Amino acid sequence: MSDQENKEKLVQAKKVWQEKTDKMIEKRPERKQFKLDSDLELERVYDPFHLEDFNYLDKLNWPGEYPFTRGIQPTMYRGRLWTMRQYAGFGSAEETNERFRYLLDQGQTGLSVAFDLPTQIGYDSDHPLARGEVGKVGVAIDTLADMEILMKSIPLDQVTTSMTINSPAAVLLAMYMAVAEKQGISLDKIGGTIQNDILKEYVARGTYIFPPRESMRIIVDIFSYAVENIPTWNTISISGYHIREAGSTAVQEVAFTLSNAIAYVEAALKAGLEVDQFAPRLSFFFNAHSNFFEEIAKFRAARRIWAKLMKERFGAKNPRSLMLRFHTQTAGSTLTAQQPDVNIMRVAYQALSAVLGGTQSLHTNSRDEALALPSEHSVLLALRTQQVVGYEIGAADTVDPLGGSYFIETLTDHMEEEVMRYIDRIDEMGGSVEAIEKGFIQKEIQASAYQYQKEVESQERVVVGVNKFQTSGEQPMDLLRMDPATSQRQVERIKEVRLSRDQGKVSDALQELRKAAQSDDNLMPHILKAVKAYATLGEICGVLRDVFGEYQQQITL
Repeated sequence: MSDQENKEKLVQAKKVWQEKTDKMIEKRPERKQFKLDSDLELERVYDPFHLEDFNYLDKLNWPGEYPFTRGIQPTMYRGRLWTMRQYAGFGSAEETNERFRYLLDQGQTGLSVAFDLPTQIGYDSDHPLARGEVGKVGVAIDTLADMEILMKSIPLDQVTTSMTINSPAAVLLAMYMAVAEKQGISLDKIGGTIQNDILKEYVARGTYIFPPRESMRIIVDIFSYAVENIPTWNTISISGYHIREAGSTAVQEVAFTLSNAIAYVEAALKAGLEVDQFAPRLSFFFNAHSNFFEEIAKFRAARRIWAKLMKERFGAKNPRSLMLRFHTQTAGSTLTAQQPDVNIMRVAYQALSAVLGGTQSLHTNSRDEALALPSEHSVLLALRTQQVVGYEIGAADTVDPLGGSYFIETLTDHMEEEVMRYIDRIDEMGGSVEAIEKGFIQKEIQASAYQYQKEVESQERVVVGVNKFQTSGEQPMDLLRMDPATSQRQVERIKEVRLSRDQGKVSDALQELRKAAQSDDNLMPHILKAVKAYATLGEICGVLRDVFGEYQQQITL
């Protein structure tokens, strides 16, 4: 039978099926309108007609081959599972070090550091604006002494560390490097990631210090320094996670993240770097939200788009420059304070979508995170969720198991088309920095967040335990409680460091940093020198505040 005869037979079979189905629906209507979070209305079924012009080599190709839709490695998890990197940090460096070593003993394969709010915005723990916030949403790190305690008994050449830090990323990276040297480890042997993605802070998170263009200068300085000094370090983790947590759709998450990535690449090229010098160390950070198939398609589309952008727009030649490597975290914004045990199921399915989408590392949220920092029991349960996905259910046994699905491939194409529409629009504005300064990206996220909330309140979108299937008389959980004395102990430690250090060395290092900031010198060597002299985070950021100024966001209605 010819291809044409096969097609005609398929058309006739679909027509017969459609007629039968229409009659059935007259008697028993479908439940509702079905759509993705990105507002695409879903069809009843997907079939070969959706992929009539599908070119396998152009759209998919083999795993590990351009455009990497099916994954960046030929064997993916058959060779090695993703890095199980649970995000942790609270209270003092001692407490967080204890949690790190507990998780490593339980099978975690990478560290991920959460810093408290004063650290994130460049204030020491004894600053008046830090009062009440020390150690609350992460660990307090004021000086090299704190970093030494944080990484005590953890061999930095045997574990990779991700640090969720942005505006002061250069300072925390310098502290980590100094600790490695104190452990006798060559800097070309340390591996990990600093988030270092300031653009998403202006649109989604808010822990910025300096104006956008000065912040971009610091980021490019880190890129340049790392090429020569820490070649295996990922110098940026371009983050869609917080964009999604702020209320964006899946399409917006990828579009705004990749637009930010384009801005970083362009800034590095403008500074004189070659694309293949720094692009292999770019990494990404995405959210695994609740619409299972949409999330899988999102990850696959993001890989394909990035490969094309790097090859066609920036002329990258190194295959590693074309690979979108990403960490995933399950969606904190989907966790509910009501019926918190239900969060276990949410996290499990979100984690599975990340694995089926080909993530390189993964954090699974804990069931109690809508109520408090996670307890040790809840953290262990979250880690065990990853281990079940990796070792028990077969999801990691074959590469891209959903590849070729009519539904998944159609969704992946749709995601690519919609993401590129946004990227083209942002390009027309002059790029991501200009789009942020005009408030475009912020307004798009706000509109999506508002629409989502309307759907929850109208019950068009069901959230189990919140707007449907509520229960009463829920039993209280055993929550992690912060020691109120932690803040005072941290203040005492920073005083001790100031008294014991060589003040002359500190003053000299800070003065050299000021001169470098006022010139075109790379800032990293000067920051590292200040860190090694035990200058505080606040002192270093204070010098840069004096030179660069602070960013004040303009609110437009």
